Amino acid sequence: MLPVYGQLPFVPVRGEGCDIITSDGRRILDLYGGHAVAALGYGHPALTAAIAGQADELVFQSNAVALDVRARAAEALVDVAPDGLDRVFLVNSGAEANENALRMAFRATGRKKVLAIEHGFHGRTAAAGAVTWGSAKWYGFPSTPFDVDFIPRDDVGAAGRMIDDSIAAVIFEPVQGVAGAVDLSPAFVAALRERTSRHGALLIADEVQSGMGRSGHYFAVDRLGVVPDLLTVAKALGGGFPCAAVLCPGAMAKDYGVGALGTTFGGGPLAAAAITAVIDTIRREDLLDNVLAREAQVRARCCTGPVTGVTGFGLLLGLVCDRPAAQVRDELLARDILVGTSSDPRVARILAPLTLEERHVAKLARALADIPPPNA
Repeated sequence: MLPVYGQLPFVPVRGEGCDIITSDGRRILDLYGGHAVAALGYGHPALTAAIAGQADELVFQSNAVALDVRARAAEALVDVAPDGLDRVFLVNSGAEANENALRMAFRATGRKKVLAIEHGFHGRTAAAGAVTWGSAKWYGFPSTPFDVDFIPRDDVGAAGRMIDDSIAAVIFEPVQGVAGAVDLSPAFVAALRERTSRHGALLIADEVQSGMGRSGHYFAVDRLGVVPDLLTVAKALGGGFPCAAVLCPGAMAKDYGVGALGTTFGGGPLAAAAITAVIDTIRREDLLDNVLAREAQVRARCCTGPVTGVTGFGLLLGLVCDRPAAQVRDELLARDILVGTSSDPRVARILAPLTLEERHVAKLARALADIPPPNA
């Protein structure tokens, strides 16, 4: 394999609930969830049964044929989506979803420029990378495929000045995950909605990390009270099985005929079965309420030891540290707890399964309190 990943010093061999079991017998509480993917944790019976059952029936067929399992997944997703987003295009990854959302915005408006938000991350493909803050250091393509500019984060005045009749779309993360779980202010998001509507631009909500219950709502825009024109979702959508989607209004769907968009593996039977199982489980096990309860517990108990504050919301949280977050991550890992870092060197991220329990947060709080002060 190409040596492009910094890898942690353990080898997982299986998982149970919120725990990873390693090759040397350690049991590690996973509060990072494989970059926000493991929505139901590991070995959840509903998800494993859905995937195994579908594998027994039909592992794959392309979009050249209609599938009942695909239709059920689309219906389940529309059922929990913001009002008006009632059409689905199923794809494979968050980057692919964002690529297609941007393509749809250009087609709908006939315009040539996109605005994104400073510090946002949308993927590593050509269009998604072009709207990712700081991507020049890894972008690799000789030029971006369209004009891009970046609105300073939470700057309502700048949004008002920059969004005009030349803009095809504004893409934003309600909670900027890679940036350190930074939740955009409701006033700023409302300004994005108002200005894009006024100037005929489309508002794209990238909920690749924040979607599928991670915010304590099915989508973080629900918590902010805003309905975008396009919404992308991935990561937790399949609970670990690769899948993603773009959601749009039916009025936009009428402009798309055969061949306008396409994907080989998107909406495959296994992915579709996983999507339906994840959504059904979130509803059946009241996991949205659980996410809100665990968020409150983290805020109440985990500002201790090296942690001075908490950003984000739901279970997309940033622990603001009094030292480099990588040091805190390593201290926690030595205590069999895994958290992530971020592009902010002082912020460690929690992207735990939505099934996280009270005892897990209590374990994190105790471990944080046990970390010695700097230079102790």
